[in-house]
Amino acid sequence: MKTALITGANRGIGLEIAKQLLDKNYHVIAACRHSSSELEQLDCQVETNFDVANEVSVKQLANKLNETKLDLIVNNAGILASMDLNSLDYDAIRQQFEVNTLGPLRVSENFISHLSKGSKIAIITSRMGSIADGSGGQYGYRISKTAVNMVGSCLAHDLKSKGIAVALLHPGYVRTDMTGNQGFIDTQKSAKGLIQQIEQLNLENTGGFWHTDGTELPW
Repeated sequence: MKTALITGANRGIGLEIAKQLLDKNYHVIAACRHSSSELEQLDCQVETNFDVANEVSVKQLANKLNETKLDLIVNNAGILASMDLNSLDYDAIRQQFEVNTLGPLRVSENFISHLSKGSKIAIITSRMGSIADGSGGQYGYRISKTAVNMVGSCLAHDLKSKGIAVALLHPGYVRTDMTGNQGFIDTQKSAKGLIQQIEQLNLENTGGFWHTDGTELPW
């Protein structure tokens, strides 16, 4: 049985990825700050009080799971604080950077010892972090996602010799609480596509940036 650690697994895309990986007979470790009734209904190992922006929190879970080998880490936890050029909030920008950019790096760093040859890391990023595809606005979110794309690229390079592959994945414009339930697709379709991209991930295509529909995205 394969084991996956999913951050931000209590709702939205993370919760749906957990559901679909369970259907694929994964042992799922669902890490989140607070659980949810939906998560509690799943046959997951739920780990609460986990905050990707808190170094102590991440280290505590890594130490607790010191005997657990991971086949997959899904760095899904993220936040969005809407803003445009006329409503910049630098504290909110810093917080998004802390969670969306440093969070996946912090988790990956602390759980590297749990990974082995053939393990995979997926970072749920966003096409909004593509400089080539940028359309302005949402400064904090876009900045944090552009930066996490570089995190993923660096990890792919540095972990390739260990046999660990890394993917940067855009979930699509998904109807979740984060988007105010606006979007083009639901969490089920998004998660299905994300898992398909993870399954196709290998050392030959490590470090790639893909849409959930399989389209390779521009940096």
